[in-house]
Amino acid sequence: MDRSLTSAPLRALEDAFQAMVARSRTEPAPNLAERLDRLARLRAVVADSEERFRQAISADFGHRSAVETTIAETLLVFSEIRHATKHLKTWMAPQRVATALQFLPARNRLIPQPLGVIGIIAPWNYPLQLTLAPAVGAIAAGNRVIIKPSELVPHFSALLKDAVGQKFDASEMLVTGTEDEVAKAFATLPFDHLVFTGSTRVGRLVAEAAGRNLTPVTLELGGKSPAIIDGSADLDEAAERVAYGKLLNAGQTCIAPDYVLVPQNSVQAFAEKVRAQMRRMFGTDPANKDYTAVISDRHYARLEGLVADAASRGAKILQPAKPNDPNWKAHRKFPPTLVVGASEEMAVMREEVFGPVLPVLGYRDRTDAIAFVNRRDRPLALYWFGKDRAARDEVLSRTVSGGVTVNDCLFHFTQINQPMGGVGASGTGAYHGEWGFRTFSKLKPVFYRSKFNRLADLYPPYGGKIARLEKMMRFMS
Repeated sequence: MDRSLTSAPLRALEDAFQAMVARSRTEPAPNLAERLDRLARLRAVVADSEERFRQAISADFGHRSAVETTIAETLLVFSEIRHATKHLKTWMAPQRVATALQFLPARNRLIPQPLGVIGIIAPWNYPLQLTLAPAVGAIAAGNRVIIKPSELVPHFSALLKDAVGQKFDASEMLVTGTEDEVAKAFATLPFDHLVFTGSTRVGRLVAEAAGRNLTPVTLELGGKSPAIIDGSADLDEAAERVAYGKLLNAGQTCIAPDYVLVPQNSVQAFAEKVRAQMRRMFGTDPANKDYTAVISDRHYARLEGLVADAASRGAKILQPAKPNDPNWKAHRKFPPTLVVGASEEMAVMREEVFGPVLPVLGYRDRTDAIAFVNRRDRPLALYWFGKDRAARDEVLSRTVSGGVTVNDCLFHFTQINQPMGGVGASGTGAYHGEWGFRTFSKLKPVFYRSKFNRLADLYPPYGGKIARLEKMMRFMS
């Protein structure tokens, strides 16, 4: 990089990166105590500023439910740190690997090593949790971390930068600014691993930039995650759980149900039940403190466009009792909306919704529903509701998605012993718990030869000994 042509933020980013790389090469493997100390300091970053983080995130959103910030962000980060702290000693230990008979009495081991410097490009929708959860895995694995927060949450980003700077040396972990030029340059740095959470469109650009350096990437993207209501489902139960999954964070959740497939004869009844549950949970007052605002005017206008397009193409729009109340827009709260009778040509079925708008479509039979899902990109999540185990297992075996929750929404994400990741257009790679530790480690295979091993028989001159050894190896293979 030609320093004469770069700004101060870019020079600062490059200098910080190079300094961190240098330290990662001279001090490549922090011990258990050092890693546990870093995890404890990361917890302190959150614990010491918990209320300020809540307020900053709410300020960035225009209004963010304090309860949702606590349960969907703070507590999940604490859970990640607690789990890593408890299991880190076991994760760091060399792993025994079986040795083929012909090489005995030698030994094989897998030794986890830090990759080096990990870059994290964080999203705006869950800025605390989706920033620090991958950082937990990276730190546990012994890496150094640079975080680029989203420019859409400036209050949070400034607070995180300050809080991390107070607890961590810049050679361990740091948070960059959110300047546009920094965002564009970040993915071009030769990180040892890069994590990006965001849209599929931007994910492709990040992967392309990282690919020039052969930087491995973990992409947590999104897409249109379906909910399938089987004919055996309890509609009241399914409606309540879909309503919650859709309206958490006002639908600004990458694994929120993006559309619902319902048996044709139950479409209207199910939609009415979901609307009733949405009204019960959040009422019809835009000032409801439990209901989160849309992140920006641009995103609000996008949602308005999706609904208007669907209505113009014949869909039935179901909203709260007073959807035209100007206070919805004044508070930047988008009214919970169902698009009944959505069709494939509508924009709401071609784009990821990422808001409190839920298309409801009918299907003829199970095969029809499965085919509908499989005609689209692999979703980040899939939800199935019903009591018919054979029907459930058929859907699970014939569809591919990043993860599944059966008879509810979202909760597969909270299972810390399970990996979280996408597939195809919804992402690549995974983290959470030990999966994060492994993602950010190099599991180095090491072969320990025994002095009693006959491997020297492979060396020339070959003669008759190689024939005997070949015969033995063929017999053992």
